[in-house]
Amino acid sequence: MIIGIGGCSNSGKSALAIDLKQYYSDKNVKIFCQDDFVKRRDFLTKINDHIDWEVPSSIKIEEYITAVKEAERQYDMVICEGLFAFWFEKLNQLYHKRIFINIDKATFISRKKADFRWGHEPNWYIEHIWESYLKYGRTSKLKAFVFEINAVEKHNSNSVKGFIDT
Repeated sequence: MIIGIGGCSNSGKSALAIDLKQYYSDKNVKIFCQDDFVKRRDFLTKINDHIDWEVPSSIKIEEYITAVKEAERQYDMVICEGLFAFWFEKLNQLYHKRIFINIDKATFISRKKADFRWGHEPNWYIEHIWESYLKYGRTSKLKAFVFEINAVEKHNSNSVKGFIDT
């Protein structure tokens, strides 16, 4: 089974993926973080002299798809999480289940300003991340096929697991 988890930066995609892996500890589970398939810095575009990680072209998508397909043969469950989880149609077609973590702008900004994994991000870039999420990270064309949870509320693990188990 391949599960796609999408949502904005700091919405809880990685945390949910880890929770699911721990819950399904009786299964052989592989997690792919989309960030692990970002192109080298010298191949990325810039915006205001800042590397633009927030566009689909930043991802080595063919390499990512190949890795997911190979993992499907080796693992019981493959979890793919990232901002562009539902953007690439070839990747989207691989998913058996799709989970979208919805986040409001105020919560995103608050969490992003407290996140220093990538160093300090200027306010204009945080706004750019939000705009990219609205453009590339939403699921409007998939609404009927996505289980949606709210990033602000503690997700109901039983309902997510129930969705996966159906």
